Amino acid sequence: MTEKEYDHLIKKLSPPSPIWKDCLGAFVIGGLICTLGQWLLNRYSGWGLEETAAGTATSMTLVALSALLTGLSLYDNIAKYAGAGTLVPITGFANAIAAPAVEFKTEGFILGVGAKIFTIAGPVILYGVTASVVYGLIYWITTLF
Repeated sequence: MTEKEYDHLIKKLSPPSPIWKDCLGAFVIGGLICTLGQWLLNRYSGWGLEETAAGTATSMTLVALSALLTGLSLYDNIAKYAGAGTLVPITGFANAIAAPAVEFKTEGFILGVGAKIFTIAGPVILYGVTASVVYGLIYWITTLF
């Protein structure tokens, strides 16, 4: 089978992607997550927290809510409809950390949850921290002169 025949076969057997439906779901759910974040920020500010503390409390609340929904196996159901709308906000990162822990909990806390919790988010954390240290050193060195 040639590459051209294989491509034709794949196109024939693959269902068409409902791109407009997917975009609408991502837009609506992503927008609702961001709206919830703004509402939380306004609430925390209204309760007397300074802007930075209110932003931190908002992020913590969204991460905790995402981890809770992941643990209850509800986040995946939302993501099936919303696609990237659940992955882009901070909630997607919390889901990426919590999902492997839920998946491997049957293997125990040490070899399951503890060993697998960062399998998806671990490289992001590692390279993000490493890059920030390298950039910080470059910035520090350039400001010495």
